[in-house]
Amino acid sequence: MRAVVIEAFGTPPTVSSVPDPKPRPDGVVIKVEATGLCRSDWHGWQGHDPDIVLPHVPGHELAGTIAEVGAEVAGWRPGDRVAVPFVCACGRCAQCRTGNQQVCTEQLQPGFNYWGSFAEYVTIPFAEVNLVRLPEAVSFETAAALGCRFATSYRAVTAVGSVRPGEWAVVFGCGGIGLSAVMIAAAAGARVIAVDTQQAALDLAARHGAGHQLLSSDRIADQIRELTGGGADVTFDALGAESVIQAALRSLRPRGRHVQIGILPEPLRLDLSFFAYRELNWLGSHGMAAHAFPQLLELVESGALRPDQLITNRIALTEVAAALAEMATSTTAGITMIDPRRE
Repeated sequence: MRAVVIEAFGTPPTVSSVPDPKPRPDGVVIKVEATGLCRSDWHGWQGHDPDIVLPHVPGHELAGTIAEVGAEVAGWRPGDRVAVPFVCACGRCAQCRTGNQQVCTEQLQPGFNYWGSFAEYVTIPFAEVNLVRLPEAVSFETAAALGCRFATSYRAVTAVGSVRPGEWAVVFGCGGIGLSAVMIAAAAGARVIAVDTQQAALDLAARHGAGHQLLSSDRIADQIRELTGGGADVTFDALGAESVIQAALRSLRPRGRHVQIGILPEPLRLDLSFFAYRELNWLGSHGMAAHAFPQLLELVESGALRPDQLITNRIALTEVAAALAEMATSTTAGITMIDPRRE
């Protein structure tokens, strides 16, 4: 099969011919119909993930059709239309037994600790725990957008951040994750403020529910406190940068909530006394379990949520190297979708 192969961190990957994958006994092989390009893929390409072993095929946001089924898998067959969460949970550990597969202690992630979906085919382990059956009305592109960014934002806004109608919610970073959070928070009835360094990203945020759009600056926290009359109820870092986190925390009103979605390449320093005397809450959010997807898919089918509207760019495997390089200097507005069949 054709796949995007990273031979060295930070150097342009190439499209190469590699052996077709075979399913594990508990897994399946999926023919990739669509796969998203995410900032997490850029982090992996830069060598920020210790689980990646070279040579490597990135990609973790995907949808497609089952091509081959492992001997131990029941209830699935070739031709089934599926999506998967980027955390492939084991289904057996203590977290999985309580329904928290998104933090499975034995998880595998395509595109990180094994070869991913920037290819014509990809394997998925623990298939019975991780496959999500797609309704015919949901396209492969839409489903691929759900697998990481949209599903992560959906859980971050609704379950982790517990955003309520009328609350001030600030989303820092309006790439795929951030725009998803904007759309979902607006649908939940929040008063949404979008923050980004690019006007094009803010224009998209306005279209998808952000009532206020602010260009990032050294005064952004002061601007937010002035606009909200004392500070935001909840902030979301959808990028993963220390400067964003510090600004987000200074933007909160007392007893506010910060939800960390973006992954940082390096540790950061936090003033925990600031947390204590303002009684702030720090919340992490990491993906969403497969069993929670049906509720999200119902909202997508009904038109209440439109992740397809966030897809702003479509590229081929041969264009991935340039798209990754562009992420080093800018946040791409919206979601870039890869079609492995496209020339």
